[in-house]
Amino acid sequence: MAETTLAEPQIAQGLYSCALAGLAALLPDGASSPEAAFLQAHAHSVAKYGSVREAVNRLLHSPDTPDTPLLKLADELRLRPVELLAVALAAAVETDLMCGRAIAHLQAPLGGSRPALGLLAAAFAELEPEQNIIECLLTGRAVESGLLHLLNENSPAAERAAAVPVPLCLALGGSDAAWPGTSLGLDGIPETPLPPSVVAESKRQARGLAAASQSVLVLRSGSEAESRAVAQGIASAVGSRALFIEMDRSGSAVKAAPNLSGLGPLLVLRQLVPVFCFEPGPGDRRTVPTVPGYTGPALALCGHDGSIEANGESPASWRIGVPPRQERRQLWNIAIGKGELAARLSSDYRHGSGRIAQLGRLVRQRCLLDGRARPAFSDVAAASWAGEGSGLESLAQPLPDLIPDEALVASTLLREELSRLLLRCRSRESLIEGLGASAVARYHPGVRVLFTGPSGTGKTLAASWLATQLGLPLYRADLASVTSKYIGETEKNLAHLLARAEESGVLLLFDEADSLFGKRTEVKESNDRFANA
Repeated sequence: MAETTLAEPQIAQGLYSCALAGLAALLPDGASSPEAAFLQAHAHSVAKYGSVREAVNRLLHSPDTPDTPLLKLADELRLRPVELLAVALAAAVETDLMCGRAIAHLQAPLGGSRPALGLLAAAFAELEPEQNIIECLLTGRAVESGLLHLLNENSPAAERAAAVPVPLCLALGGSDAAWPGTSLGLDGIPETPLPPSVVAESKRQARGLAAASQSVLVLRSGSEAESRAVAQGIASAVGSRALFIEMDRSGSAVKAAPNLSGLGPLLVLRQLVPVFCFEPGPGDRRTVPTVPGYTGPALALCGHDGSIEANGESPASWRIGVPPRQERRQLWNIAIGKGELAARLSSDYRHGSGRIAQLGRLVRQRCLLDGRARPAFSDVAAASWAGEGSGLESLAQPLPDLIPDEALVASTLLREELSRLLLRCRSRESLIEGLGASAVARYHPGVRVLFTGPSGTGKTLAASWLATQLGLPLYRADLASVTSKYIGETEKNLAHLLARAEESGVLLLFDEADSLFGKRTEVKESNDRFANA
């Protein structure tokens, strides 16, 4: 029977072979186990270069292909040679069974298959003979950035095992891996076409991010799908990909990722841009966290409420507004197909790209269920009741009843006034065309109407008729949910309600509005002061 021998490894394995050669020097004389043979084979492949230190220097100046990602990361993080070998060895344990066996053999009987700091200090002492290797590893950039994790917190420093997180091991090999609390790219997010003006502004913002070091840009939009599509476009423009990091209501990372340790090396290795997704309410303040080991640009997504801070100051912000009518028509053409309906919707509905894409998906689904090829305006009006996480239902009551024209019984004068109001709502965006810059700067397309009259005269009915004619959802503000006994909460709830109504494109009815918008009373006693507040 032929004798089985270990094949001699090639120096193409680079830093990994250098690390194993350092371990081989710790073998006792005459060791003949399979683990010893494995280490000695790697030591033999490195011996032709003189010493481990000389082999590492050679790799630093002319790296082999497998080491390129790690050496690029080492240059970004300013890692010392001893940290390089420690990371290479700790990462190899996760994928090379024989490497783990060899380490366990050297650390027997107390150690495991992951290298302890004491073992690393003994194996790599020649790299920095005048330094305390354990101290270098404990305080080095590899540990600080989270590239190298130290286990067994209650053990002595020399017995603490070093490990590289599995996602980073895969990233060192050129593969993507899931990181807790994050999502890569737009997988699972509905496609949202962007108008040309937003695409052009995205490229302009990307140039600004690329030119500035450690820059943060806040993207504000009422549509999560739209803001994520814009973030992905900006990341692509700077030659990267977007990594979305979900943040909770308090501003810290979600429970699946209690800290960002180790995320910086992943961003560098896979050329990713961190995108922090916040949900601040009115008056809330959120802080963009610093990612250890990462110095590139970052994005923050949020709605129109709250404030975002980064590095102790307010970062640049881009509020993604409603595109002009011609671009909205292009988006509607993509969403439901070209035709007169798309032209009408672009004029009647002031929606952003995210909302238009969402309505288009809902309309196509209705047509598919009904077996129709072309959508109708009624399909869009029905689909518009579907919000995009707007949260209106918590502060307002939906009034879904459709009021046709024949159901509105009114005098000739009142019907004429309501017809003029309907025309005013439909032309609210085109009223300032050709009026000059001063009119454009001061004009707001929102329409505010005051219905007056005794109870039972049809104020709510008229509002429902108007919503039916416009094809917009109608919500009645729930005063019990809006008002609060706590100072400032009522104002926050109102701001939240108005912002969500604008983002969703709905008609908002304040029934008994005088209780909220009444005139201030003269303060004669303490109750008057609270009533005014």
